[in-house]
Amino acid sequence: MFESLKKKLSRTSDKLEEEIIEEAKQEDNLQEEEGKKRSFFSFGRKKEEKKVDESKQIESGESTEEKPKEEKKSWFWSRSKDDDKEESADDGSDDEVGEIEVEEPKEEKKSGFWSRSKDDDEEESADDGSDDEVGEIEVEEPKEEKKSHFWSRNKDKDDSSEGKGGLFSFVREKTISEKHVEDTLWELEMGLLEGDVAMEVASAVVDSVKEDLVGRKIKRSSDITEYTYNALRNAVAEIIDVPGKSMTEMIEEKKAQGEPLVVMFVGINGTGKTTTIGKLANYYLKKGYTPVIAASDTFRAGAIEQVTHHADNVGVKIIKHQKGSDPAAVAYDAVEHAKAQGKELVLIDTAGRMQTNTNLMDEMKKIKRVSNPDLVVFVGDALTGNDATQQAVKFNEAIDIDGVILTKADADSKGGASLSIGYVIKKPIMFLGVGQGYDDIKEYDAEWMLNQLFSEDEVAIEE
Repeated sequence: MFESLKKKLSRTSDKLEEEIIEEAKQEDNLQEEEGKKRSFFSFGRKKEEKKVDESKQIESGESTEEKPKEEKKSWFWSRSKDDDKEESADDGSDDEVGEIEVEEPKEEKKSGFWSRSKDDDEEESADDGSDDEVGEIEVEEPKEEKKSHFWSRNKDKDDSSEGKGGLFSFVREKTISEKHVEDTLWELEMGLLEGDVAMEVASAVVDSVKEDLVGRKIKRSSDITEYTYNALRNAVAEIIDVPGKSMTEMIEEKKAQGEPLVVMFVGINGTGKTTTIGKLANYYLKKGYTPVIAASDTFRAGAIEQVTHHADNVGVKIIKHQKGSDPAAVAYDAVEHAKAQGKELVLIDTAGRMQTNTNLMDEMKKIKRVSNPDLVVFVGDALTGNDATQQAVKFNEAIDIDGVILTKADADSKGGASLSIGYVIKKPIMFLGVGQGYDDIKEYDAEWMLNQLFSEDEVAIEE
């Protein structure tokens, strides 16, 4: 999902890094280090892994202070084992080696390798047999330390970085200025607009990122990537998190009052509105509620048969009249049926209509007036991008919608509608359609959305 948008976000980081490194080269203000470069998306992943590691440490009762002791102990015994093998022919040498090994860690802390070797030669000059043994141990120690350091260094690089190439480190401190981000953020804004993100949303993201980045002090090129990642993530988090009650919470509130929750669905033809009603009926049926569907699309040929097919497949009651009958009357009968039978949810299907069709929009207002729904939900096709946002705006002006359901979100590579629609109309996205089956619907969660946009791997969709 949203692959195109994710690439644009990542490119913003790369572009800014290129700008600042080019300036640093001209100022002779950088040096090159060998190593691997962390990717844009790795910053979020690493933070999550660090949290997991710390929680495991706390649960197991381990502390960071104990780790060096464990490492020294492991190194000591492995070396002693090697020494024993080499000196197996000498009787009585085990005790001497044992004494030396116990003292060595203390010597390492006090002084470096060469000074320690010099002291050992002076102190043990009277012993003819021990010099060779100590000499052998001293020669091997730097190899052990270098080997251990080499592998641990490579391991650290593999864990914390991705990709190949030089990693530039700034020798003197630099500060991100407006001139550094000007071209980069213009390119980001154009990229967002190309991805069907609404103009006001693209501007809001760019302004937020600019405010977050300008004035930041950097010493390493990796700082640029991390700061850009955090700035973009914070900007998008503000955009997609529109507060609102979930449909499930509202069902519980109405149930406590002894009333059903009445939900009216609106939108243009072809967005998957009727199929979405079938998915929601199945979703809440599995949660233990009893929905009823009102077939209030009495204009379109085959509409009543279509919604009846979905109702039969999921096993819920449908209220319907003859084709061409008053759709408001069908909605009214469905609400009365739910009240009489103690059902918790009424799902009203309406005729798809263009927002410019005045007669059909007036008919929709009549259905709302008669059925008095608790929620009016706009169903939009995520693949239509900015068109879905504009449709939601028109329906909101005409009938005052309460929330949005986006269909085909799983096939949306751009992400423009998902990013824009809630922010523009100031109404929450309630569900996302993520497939063709009745189970392929998901309650919208802003944190899940962020993970989709700011992770390299696809996040598994769970109910």
